[in-house]
Amino acid sequence: MIFTIFKKELKDTLRDRRTLMMMLVIPILIFPIILNVFVSVSASFTEDAISKEVKIAYVGPDENYVLEMLENLPEEYGKKALVQYEDTVQMKEDLRSDTVQLGMFITNDFDNYLKTKKPATVEIYYNATDVGMQERAESYMKAIEGIAQQERYLEMELVATELTPIVTNYNNVASSKEMIGKLAGGILPYIFIAFGFLGCMYPAIDLFTGEKERGTIETLLTTPVARWQILFGKMGVVVLSGLLASSAALLGLFISIEVLDIVDNPELLEVIHGILNAKFVLMLFGLLFPLTVFFAGVMVPIAVYAKSFKEAQSIITPLNIVMVLPAMVGFFPGIELNIVTACIPVVNVVLATKELIAGTLDVYLLGLSFAVMLVLALSAVLVSYRRFDKEGNVVM
Repeated sequence: MIFTIFKKELKDTLRDRRTLMMMLVIPILIFPIILNVFVSVSASFTEDAISKEVKIAYVGPDENYVLEMLENLPEEYGKKALVQYEDTVQMKEDLRSDTVQLGMFITNDFDNYLKTKKPATVEIYYNATDVGMQERAESYMKAIEGIAQQERYLEMELVATELTPIVTNYNNVASSKEMIGKLAGGILPYIFIAFGFLGCMYPAIDLFTGEKERGTIETLLTTPVARWQILFGKMGVVVLSGLLASSAALLGLFISIEVLDIVDNPELLEVIHGILNAKFVLMLFGLLFPLTVFFAGVMVPIAVYAKSFKEAQSIITPLNIVMVLPAMVGFFPGIELNIVTACIPVVNVVLATKELIAGTLDVYLLGLSFAVMLVLALSAVLVSYRRFDKEGNVVM
């Protein structure tokens, strides 16, 4: 009987275009759109940074060592133009208005300091809101400092290696898979959880509040079917809708990588292929299933209580922020899955997914996270049943 109700409600749900959009179309499109925008914007910034001519203002003598070295830097450092200023006050004003992008203050005795082998100081001015200018200034000065240092060594007949008593090499032992999991692993569960919630929302409102508005819930309740069977049949559709939305988001990610060739790095592609396997998908949905049941269990009492579709939507939509906000923990560095975080709803799913992507997931912590979400899901279903069992909530 539960399955009969499930089939009937599923057919009605699939006829709703709005639900189909939220459940299938938007999740499938979201990853290709996000990745396309990210790659396009990143490429655009890179091209602009290379092609942009940087105007460098300077206060100091017409001829000095720094200016000479700047003019002789190769093209790989980007286009640049030098503009002389009489004082730093006007130079700073022009930096704020982006008339010039970098500023330098060079003392009149700069070259004398170099000749007498004393440290010569250059003051660099930049606008931190102008992205990339600090890095550009650092690249200029590192190149000039390197040239000046080599010239000093030759002048003093010194060997650079003899002046370097210790060389430190830093080696990263984390695999590429672990790096992706720790640095970018928070994005995937966040999107899956967000769409899982949205996928549940519209069917939950339509199957409970919608039926109350249409006056069909009374007809269904007069049939010789236990009320809990009706509830389970309807909730099954809500849970399935949430899981379908998460699956559509995963499908969108697969299309972005395999069909649209957005990721063109062979090494990165190899790592992603190693992550997106059958085991990962099964374990991911093992975590998402009790979470989706929990979402459904939270929405159903609200949908049962609400008198209209609009009222239910106005209550559940802000709830989206409350439920999905903990998923943002996945973006914070340093927060790991442990006994404490495994007991925090939603947060445990995000952190477990990050560990799953990185390949460092502890089986015991996974079991604890699943058990916590399962208890929470069953509690939410029990609350839903008690609300649905009250005659005053169901009948208008």
